[in-house]
Amino acid sequence: MPRKLRIQYPGAMYHVMSRGDGGGRICLGHVDRHDFMKTLAEACQKTGLAP
Repeated sequence: MPRKLRIQYPGAMYHVMSRGDGGGRICLGHVDRHDFMKTLAEACQKTGLAP
């Protein structure tokens, strides 16, 4: 069963969370973490969101 759609409206605040399967790590080292944060920052800029 699919989840319900999120309610979205201008000025709303959202919490975004990333985690690996079974609580595993998503970044294996400093380079992975840097690349992830860079990609997240670029996505935030494109959508007008603040990281």
